Amino acid sequence: MADRKPLRVGLLGYGAAGRVFHAPLIAATPGLRLHAVVTRDPQRREQVRHDHPNARLVDDPDLLWRQADALDLVVVATPNRLHVPMARAAVAAGLPVVVDKPLAATAAEARELLAEARRRGVPLTVFQNRRWDGDFLTARRLVTGGALGAVIRFESRFERWRPAIKPGWRESGTADEAGGVLYDLGAHLIDQAVQLFGPVRSVYAEVDRRRPGAQVDDDAFVALTHTGGVRSHLWMGALAAQLGPRLRILGDRAAYTTWGLDVQEAALRDGGRPGTAGWGAVPPERYGRLGVDGALRPVPTEPGRYQSFYAEVAASLRDGTPMPVDPRDAVDTVELIELAHRSATDGAVLSVPS
Repeated sequence: MADRKPLRVGLLGYGAAGRVFHAPLIAATPGLRLHAVVTRDPQRREQVRHDHPNARLVDDPDLLWRQADALDLVVVATPNRLHVPMARAAVAAGLPVVVDKPLAATAAEARELLAEARRRGVPLTVFQNRRWDGDFLTARRLVTGGALGAVIRFESRFERWRPAIKPGWRESGTADEAGGVLYDLGAHLIDQAVQLFGPVRSVYAEVDRRRPGAQVDDDAFVALTHTGGVRSHLWMGALAAQLGPRLRILGDRAAYTTWGLDVQEAALRDGGRPGTAGWGAVPPERYGRLGVDGALRPVPTEPGRYQSFYAEVAASLRDGTPMPVDPRDAVDTVELIELAHRSATDGAVLSVPS
């Protein structure tokens, strides 16, 4: 790839997703170049100038579609309500597209988008970066390697202590914003559960607004029953004054438990970049524990590697290898989120349509 020109990337949005995740990961990926960033916000434009001085600043995405031959890839890191219209515009312009999770607010919209991309022959993938969390990579290795025996239950948590409601679209009550913890954090937890244990046959959920003045769900529990028999119990919320285990996997031979979030997000927020010494590494005192009570041993956590996502995107566009995330997986995730909301409303266990 060194003798080939880098693929030119247009990034839509420079909020938390664009600034913390996409822009630095694109910039750190050999074979990719951050060519343009679309944002109208004056402060964010100044931040782009500071962070990526060689990137072109654009205030209207229509300019990208009119000059599609100047780009090789578009990344949609806008608020959720714009994911589908911006991705559809990229597809119409013939530009391969990465869409941040969740792919859409509804499974119907997501399916229509995928059908349009297939019809036009335009590659599309979804940024499910938590597939490259170190603890998840380690858990997958232990599960597939049989270290736990037959898995009975998978427990997974993304919990926070945020008693004050933050301004912005993520906590807006309008349906088209697809805000709330189930869309925000649940999109990760559900995807990880399905990646580990396969398709789901039923969903039960409890979804609440706990903080005074909350317009969207800020506390949720989702129980998935996989077709293979494993049960996944997933928690997400903003009012966890004491955090539970990040992962706990119970098998008939042993269990595996980890605490604390993957280190990569904090490193990116602090200006760290993949490729530096120790990237994604977890210190020994934070290793997960494997075994049974009284006979536990630490298991080194595999280094997290968010950079693998864009490396695989570049390889796919160059050489025709598969995209890192099959967009059909993202459609399934949105469908499960919708079922979880319905389950919470109805107070019932719902079957997943076959």
